[in-house]
Amino acid sequence: MLEVHELQVAYGAAQALWGVSLELRHGELLCVVGPNGAGKTTLINTLAGVLRAKAGRIVFEGRDLTALPAHRWCEAGIALVPEGRRLFGAMSVLENLEIGSLLPAAKARRAESLAMVLALFPALKPKLAQPAAELSGGQQQMVAVARALMARPRLLLLDEPSLGLSPLIVSELFATIARIHREGTAVLLVEQNVATALRVAGRAYVLEEGRIAAQGTPDELLQRDEIRRAYLGL
Repeated sequence: MLEVHELQVAYGAAQALWGVSLELRHGELLCVVGPNGAGKTTLINTLAGVLRAKAGRIVFEGRDLTALPAHRWCEAGIALVPEGRRLFGAMSVLENLEIGSLLPAAKARRAESLAMVLALFPALKPKLAQPAAELSGGQQQMVAVARALMARPRLLLLDEPSLGLSPLIVSELFATIARIHREGTAVLLVEQNVATALRVAGRAYVLEEGRIAAQGTPDELLQRDEIRRAYLGL
């Protein structure tokens, strides 16, 4: 479904990704884990079209998106939940959600999509008229995920969704992410919370210093002593 070939990304003279290659299969829930500064956010922003690759290729559903303008990626079927949520705080929850369905195809199914995301996140239903800035951190993250789903993507990209949330909220959020995947949306999840990410993912890549250091199923990675020591404290 998604093929990344020898991806290189730089900020000026500072190289952030060095020849990263990965594959996300159709309908898969894939996670990319690694420490702070490994290049995870750079990777996911490049896969969303926010950053432009210096070299390499990004192929989605057989189509090369590498040189596609940033505003065309959502139309291609990819939606991003950015790190830090990036909501419009002064706007209502409903207005934030509607922004996710501005493209004609998504707008035509806006009522259906709204019903879908409110079924996923029932806590948002009584908050629709409330400014997004007044919500709790967990509720704001729900809005961010729901806004991306309003675009009806075939691939959902999530950048550090657990950041700043309590363990209970993280558990509930990841249960919902797993449900989104079961209902047919492919998911690429970038996470620093390795244990939680590996519990929901079918496969995982470990990113270190801008390079892929390991890959495999969660069970395969957890059998490696260096992964257990570096990321799980075991």
